[in-house]
Amino acid sequence: MNDQSNIKRIRNRALLGTAAAVLLGGAIAGEAVLLPKTPAYADAVHVEGVQPVSFADVVEKVRPAVVSVRVKGPAREMAGLDQFEFPDGSPMEKFFKQFRDNPQKQFRQRQPSTSLGSGFIISEDGYIVTNDHVVDDGESETVILDDGTEFVADLVGVDQKTDLALLKIKNPDRKFTYVKFSGEKARIGDWVVAVGNPFGLGGTVTAGIVSAEGRNIGSGPYDDFIQIDAAVNRGNSGGPAFNLKGEVIGINTAIFSPSGGNVGIAFAIPASTAENIINDLMDDGQVVRGWLGVEIQNIDRDIADGLQLADAKGSLVTQAQEGSPAAAAGLRSGDAILAVNGQPVDDPRALATKIASIAPGTTVTVSVWRSGKAEDVNVKLGTLPGNDQVASLEPGKGGAEASPLTDFGLVVGQGDEGVTIEDVDPNGQAAERGLQPGDVILSVGKAEVTNPADVEKLVKDAEKDGMKAVLLRVKSGDQTRFVALSFVRT
Repeated sequence: MNDQSNIKRIRNRALLGTAAAVLLGGAIAGEAVLLPKTPAYADAVHVEGVQPVSFADVVEKVRPAVVSVRVKGPAREMAGLDQFEFPDGSPMEKFFKQFRDNPQKQFRQRQPSTSLGSGFIISEDGYIVTNDHVVDDGESETVILDDGTEFVADLVGVDQKTDLALLKIKNPDRKFTYVKFSGEKARIGDWVVAVGNPFGLGGTVTAGIVSAEGRNIGSGPYDDFIQIDAAVNRGNSGGPAFNLKGEVIGINTAIFSPSGGNVGIAFAIPASTAENIINDLMDDGQVVRGWLGVEIQNIDRDIADGLQLADAKGSLVTQAQEGSPAAAAGLRSGDAILAVNGQPVDDPRALATKIASIAPGTTVTVSVWRSGKAEDVNVKLGTLPGNDQVASLEPGKGGAEASPLTDFGLVVGQGDEGVTIEDVDPNGQAAERGLQPGDVILSVGKAEVTNPADVEKLVKDAEKDGMKAVLLRVKSGDQTRFVALSFVRT
């Protein structure tokens, strides 16, 4: 075979190789390969099918650690026979007359009250977790194990703010099966198994999934509930919600139910919250929380614009309480608290929870936005007084000629306490923000005001400076709060 034939054969093979590379979507180094103009689409989400699972193994292990809690309360007045009236001569009137005439045969008029709930054992020597509202006003507590054995329990301590309580079996004669709190955060969609004593039917097991997290149901300053759809009813309170490892992810505490029965929406205290509280109660029977001492409110988009904040996050200080750590450190009205020890706090609830989790006496760095710039303030936390406020959400007549701020639907005048709101257009922006006649304007932006002219001038200056909103500090009754009024309605 001559040299020309060999060259031709090699060239053909090279061309075939190029074609194959194009067909396979490949490329040859040093050459551009044109692919067909077919649109490419991202693959749809694909999840391997979840295999059916039995909860029997989990239930078998954890059920001995779940108890029913019977609480005996103070005696209540019962209706005596002399409180019932019947028609004269009626059979019922004749029947009960003999009891009225013979006091020894009268029914008892006082009877101790009894309530039922659930709980679970967390140590081999018999510490038991339940809800505060289960043992509230109780005079004695009895726990009933899954095998029917009954033990008298002592109340170690309660924390009303999180609705948790700790009991201890009195004079235990054996070691108990116990469960532990999960160290992993529950994920939405995780399986959950609830075990408890609904309607007095001890040892009842239901299952579902984690439906949501971070729920605030208005029950207290530290609301952060897990929502589950496992059937939970009256009597389940204080009982555990387990993951498939047999670890407690939450304590069943409340249900949403127009009818009083299960509708698939129940709320559980997260394990992370409960474990810290229970450890405190186990130490000395009480929970000690850090105290900052500020009244705060949420920062919405309008307030953020008024403060010249990029993001509508954080907590706005309406007032530093007199004699509080916050006041001593120089925190003041109008400060926007954005972080504590470098950890962002997105809203008042997050700030309250963060401060409460820090031991009193600890010095923390509070990052604030003040007068258009960021500053750090060091605060030595105090001890939260009994029912006093911590960093918690608090919503916070004129003789002179009125000064109308018509764009906002607002009329102000000089009052005894200063600049008083005299009239509010019910269809205006001021009414939408909750301003009412009688409210007192204390400051506009960064400046305090003493007369209506101050208000009008400061509002005009803010608009001239290109501000999106103006921030008013307003006193309503005994509460102070900030209200943002927008120049541009969106």
